[in-house]
Amino acid sequence: MKLALDAQMFHRTTPVVDLPDAVARAGYQWMELSPKEDFIPFFAHPRVDSATVATLRRRAADAGVGISSVLPVLRWSGPSEEARQAAVRAWRRAIRITVDLGVDTINTEFNGRPEAAEHAESMFLRSFDELAPDFEREGIRLVLEPHPDDFIEDGHAAVDMIAGLDRDWITFLYCTPHTFHQGNDAAGIIAHAGSRVTNVHLADTLDHTASGGLRYIVNPPGSTVRVHQHAPMGAGEVDFDEVFAALATAGFDGTLTHCVFGWEERALDVVTRDRDTITALVGKHFGAVAWETP
Repeated sequence: MKLALDAQMFHRTTPVVDLPDAVARAGYQWMELSPKEDFIPFFAHPRVDSATVATLRRRAADAGVGISSVLPVLRWSGPSEEARQAAVRAWRRAIRITVDLGVDTINTEFNGRPEAAEHAESMFLRSFDELAPDFEREGIRLVLEPHPDDFIEDGHAAVDMIAGLDRDWITFLYCTPHTFHQGNDAAGIIAHAGSRVTNVHLADTLDHTASGGLRYIVNPPGSTVRVHQHAPMGAGEVDFDEVFAALATAGFDGTLTHCVFGWEERALDVVTRDRDTITALVGKHFGAVAWETP
């Protein structure tokens, strides 16, 4: 099992090549590279050249930090054919970057629009058919997560979609801060996924459906906005004991990634405190675990 850090709270002040040092200072041995303006921005072609990729790989090795995964978020499910084609071009560059970093895992989202799910699924499958040979040729595992406001938001539906793609290199990511958007059934979703659960994102959030849906008030009434948080563990209502018990039952042996956003003013304190919380939860539900090292 790996314990990784998505260093998003350090992104604005830290160039991508310096992130491994920040991760090492926080006491993590693995890092996930999520969307970043000087790396692979949200919904855009990568902004990093081969020389910088080589520098990043060397800096990570020097810091004793492994790169567990790369996480692009691109519009491969549309909405338009032009947007889909641009995303496929960006995907091919992202895959090349991943390979050049010596990384074998890409995490990502389904994307697409929930109010046009049938169209988005068609676009997603078209992109998938074009990109599958690239993933297979390069030996890259693709890990998919349902995300609030994607064409697949429900956890069970995402697991079924992954099963239907029928490739042993495609697996499932359970994201705890999305718990209340993907069905509020952590144990059931994880059990349904079984061995397909290879990655877990760890952060907390409040249950937006509680108290008649009045935890968050948005205007105008009836807005379809999806509000969620990536809060420090213990600051919300995710039942982490339930999550870790389900993972242990499923025989999970993948990557746990801490991914709190929005607490930059005390980022180091949050990531170190939550590191200890995660370690305690693993000890409680899995027993002694030999963490994988880079």
